Amino acid sequence: MSRINAFLKLARDQGCSDVHFTVGMPPVLRHLGQMAPIKYRQLSREELELLVRETMSAATQRLFDSGDDVDYSYQDEEVGRFRVNVYRKLTGMGAAFRVIPDRIPRLDDLGLGFLRERLLHTTQGLILVTGPTGTGKSTTLASMIELINNHRRLNIITLEDPVEFVHHSNLSMIIQREVGTHTASFADGLRSALREDPDVILVGELRDPETIGMALTAAETGHLVLATLHTSSAVKTLARIIDAMPTGQKAQTSTLLSQHLQVVISQRLLRTADNRARRAVVEVMVNTPAIANLIISGKTHQLASMLQTGGEQGMKLLDDALMEAVKKKQVNPDDAYIHATDKQRFQRFVTDPSILPQISLGGGQ
Repeated sequence: MSRINAFLKLARDQGCSDVHFTVGMPPVLRHLGQMAPIKYRQLSREELELLVRETMSAATQRLFDSGDDVDYSYQDEEVGRFRVNVYRKLTGMGAAFRVIPDRIPRLDDLGLGFLRERLLHTTQGLILVTGPTGTGKSTTLASMIELINNHRRLNIITLEDPVEFVHHSNLSMIIQREVGTHTASFADGLRSALREDPDVILVGELRDPETIGMALTAAETGHLVLATLHTSSAVKTLARIIDAMPTGQKAQTSTLLSQHLQVVISQRLLRTADNRARRAVVEVMVNTPAIANLIISGKTHQLASMLQTGGEQGMKLLDDALMEAVKKKQVNPDDAYIHATDKQRFQRFVTDPSILPQISLGGGQ
């Protein structure tokens, strides 16, 4: 048994999302978004190296020893599956272990049941799941893949860095490929996937212009592409994609987005009102003809107002989704205030005055 498993088991048993290991501190858990050290001695450089290296394959150790940070999955019957990032810093090695849930949740469990019909009947296009790190994007994608797997007979290829949820083929055939292990990059994996008769392609992250361009090409040529970006809203997502492309390709990229983008989901994870769990709150943009016109004409700054008024088409602005969740007592109102764009709307619900702006009443002498 790996010695690190005791810490990882504690994290899973207590419902934590992450475990952090760093020199000079005890292991630290992230529970409901908050950091909490374990009651344990401070880790020395030598002890930390021994703990973390137990989870690495020989190839991963060689890569790390060559000077690179490494991303990989660690799985053990005792503790389940984790996504791992190991890095170097001033005091030595550091590592972050992300807990991968034992069960892939249903879209309904995530509050994303409205995607069900679209996923069951859409044959091509681009669906984007966005949000800051740690907001559950990979879980949402896994739920989408599992729904398709259980209801459609398709060929699904996933490109992940690393593979997090392990899928088992049901009605669909699922081929999971890991960047760095099975393919050199997302772009290389996409290039290969287009020659492997796919119906659905999952791209773990649209990181660079080449990957973005190939994902759009895949959507244009009759495939359903599911992908993520680290952006905080639908407006910023489209701006990031277009801005990432070379000047000569921006107009073509806008055209392809206007024609083939299906939906953008921008999500946050907030504590529930009872502070016992976390719940996803999502902004939704559906690519209607009006939205497509704004994209192709370069007026993406007007998208927010379209989301506010597009409820009949299934759209919702993040602030409106947060307000709805607060009024239904589904989320902690302080978290909603922190994540809101128009914070003034949420001030009356705040229970912790310390997070509100401090107004100085002092005057001159």
